[in-house]
This record gives sequence, C-alpha cells and structure tokens, in this order.
Amino acid sequence: MKIIAIGRNYAAHAKELNNPIPGSPVIFLKPDTAVLKDNKPFYLPDFSSEIHYELEVVLKVCKEGKYISEKFASNYYEELGLGIDFTARDIQNAHKEKGLPWELAKAFDNSAAISNFVPKSSISNIYELDFELHINGQTRQNGNTRNILFSFEKIISFVSQYITLKKGDLIFTGTPEGVGQIHQGDKLEAWLSGQQLLDFDIK
Repeated sequence: MKIIAIGRNYAAHAKELNNPIPGSPVIFLKPDTAVLKDNKPFYLPDFSSEIHYELEVVLKVCKEGKYISEKFASNYYEELGLGIDFTARDIQNAHKEKGLPWELAKAFDNSAAISNFVPKSSISNIYELDFELHINGQTRQNGNTRNILFSFEKIISFVSQYITLKKGDLIFTGTPEGVGQIHQGDKLEAWLSGQQLLDFDIK
C-alpha cells in the first residue's frame, strides 16, 4: 500500500502559502509507515518545531490500474474518507528554498492520519462534499469538493500514467485553506458531510 498525495489542489490554499496555482497535479508520496489509524494520538516529533495540519478527502483505490482513462477512472475507487496530511512546515520551507524534495517534511512516521471509509454509493454528489476540521472545538478548515482544481478522476488518470495504482492505495486529494500549526494537547475532530470520522489528540 502506498499513499499518493496531491498538493495545491485548492486555489485558496495555494495562495495562502504563496504558491502558484498549478497547471497539472502536484504529486508527492508517503510510505505505509506514515499511516495513523483508529483515531490513535499523534505524537509531535522532535525534529520539527512547526507541524501543520492539512485536512483532505481521501480515496481508497479498489483495483489495480495503469494508463487509466479519465472517463473510466471513477471505477477505481468505491470508498472515501478523511485524512490529515501532517507537514513539518519548517523543514518543507527550508527544502523548498534549496530546491530539494519534500519527503522529510511529508513522509515521516504517522504523518498520514486516516479515518474509516464510507461507500461512494452512499454519497449523492461527490463534488458537493462538505468537510471540516475543528481543533479544540473551533473550526479551522471548512472545505467543499466543488472547489478542487483537479477532479478525482483527473487525479487518478494523471497518476496512473506514471505510477501503477494497486488495490488499497490511498489518494489524498488536497487541502483547502486554513492550514496551521498543531500543539501538544490539541484535540482534532473532522467531519465529512456531517458525519464525524476523526477524533484524536496531539501528544
């Protein structure tokens, strides 16, 4: 299982970090050791002093595919959930300044908190999905999938031209605006279309 993540897929988020709006999907990877499941606590690592949260809708790939046509891409996922892409922003910024890869900032252990998944068939319109993150009871991110730059089908098709998708792979589809730093003692809760899927603590 691998985690494929899409950067800058919401224009407002790209702008808040002073990044250009991309003309094609921006891709990075996280290893399976990044997965944090079952609402287990996230422990702040000692190598960063600025860990940020990024709430995202996550797709679970349901079958293997390569060179997938966009018109058939919807057949390659049957479930959606929520995830938090934890980012060591201080490391990322330092690496961006030097033109270096982001892996140390994005791929560290437990950096991909993942909820349970819900069937796509239970969702009336996947491009009218509200999702939101609360920290200590206050709303920090509030997004809707209508605002994504690249559709789920576009992402699947694009990625599959380069990387074979396999059953169980997870695709983080991008975060809306409102990202920020987490601190020890914070409580994170997230909802997808009114259904709470994440509820865990920062240690």
